[in-house]
Amino acid sequence: MIDQSDALPVLVVDGACFADLDGFAREFSKLLRHHTWNGNLDAFNDILHGGFGTPETRWVFRWAHSELSRTALGHDATVRWLEQILRTCHPSNRASVEARISEARRGEGQTLFDMIVEIIRDHGPDGEESEDGVLLELL
Repeated sequence: MIDQSDALPVLVVDGACFADLDGFAREFSKLLRHHTWNGNLDAFNDILHGGFGTPETRWVFRWAHSELSRTALGHDATVRWLEQILRTCHPSNRASVEARISEARRGEGQTLFDMIVEIIRDHGPDGEESEDGVLLELL
């Protein structure tokens, strides 16, 4: 049986090639034509729509060594990321960010890895932006 992803363009990110969000951003940016992603998750969501160097529609996001990334982008990395956000966020958002930091310090809640995976899945089958046709493969 032929996998539906066999005929689609495939972009591969290798979790063995990075150990933090900046590294993931560098690796993902290598896949983009004439664009660099700086690690902002809102911008990542926009890039997955196509037109920033990713295929316009229907493609495979293959994440090799994703378990390494799950660890690297886990709760500790999430705390560091949220602490950076806290430094520049609007005062009305501080309490929410501080609560998320506390949660992450307890090893609870979404990690950066979870957030990135969720964004990618939103652009795939059954996602809110499924018209983009991004198929996630965690290897």
